[in-house]
Amino acid sequence: MGLFAGKKGLVFGIANDHSIAWAITEKLHAEGAVMGFTHLPDKDPERPRMEHRLRKLVEPIGAKMIMSCDVQKDDDLDRVFANAKETFGQVDFVLHSIAYAPMEDLKGPTINASRAGFGLSMDISVYSLLAIARRSKEILAPGGSVLTLTYLGGEKVIPGYNIMGVCKAALESLTTYLAFDLGPSGFRINALSAGPIKTLSSSAVGEFDTMLKLYNGMSPMRRNVSAEEVGKTGMYLLSDLASGVTGETLHVDAGFHVMGAPPAGMNLA
Repeated sequence: MGLFAGKKGLVFGIANDHSIAWAITEKLHAEGAVMGFTHLPDKDPERPRMEHRLRKLVEPIGAKMIMSCDVQKDDDLDRVFANAKETFGQVDFVLHSIAYAPMEDLKGPTINASRAGFGLSMDISVYSLLAIARRSKEILAPGGSVLTLTYLGGEKVIPGYNIMGVCKAALESLTTYLAFDLGPSGFRINALSAGPIKTLSSSAVGEFDTMLKLYNGMSPMRRNVSAEEVGKTGMYLLSDLASGVTGETLHVDAGFHVMGAPPAGMNLA
């Protein structure tokens, strides 16, 4: 019997098989979880690339629900949660893996971010967690858990992460306040802060390859982490093994976040 035998959940934000959300999903499935999934709405209904990409991944693992969802639209979120209630009755966990910033605002210096780009980035990357958590509260089973994904750029300045770092800072703060709101009902919410993993979203961050080299030389473990390691930790935070953990931002980065200077002898060339 797996840790998630008989457990049901919702997963928001799998873009492809390189997504951190997919690494977590694989571990959840291996432990017996049954899940429903959402994808971005396709611009061309005649060529539903987003839907096909997701179906290719999740249908082989027995997905019980696959729906499009624009997290900026309350009607879309209401429809997803109504369908989840009809499909599952209650769910035991919800995974939020959603972030976005317009490229022109992400690529430039943070000080140059536009008002519209800032608002859009915060709405999709941060408010979506609040909107999902509020609806999750209505269908979570006793002891239910919510997990969101963040990055060290929400705590420290990571050149190239720019406006997304500001969003992650807000996301981590929101996680603590939601933990306070959800706690009396017996629900938990946490954030997982992964080291740099090559994903669709990380490809938009400048100097990503340099960051990988930095982790290999500077982290206490002298390496970066794998998607599998991040997946295992995400599974843990959503499981009953973490029943006493809420409001936490848990780092899975080989200890990189504790370092304030490079170790002696590190090649900085």
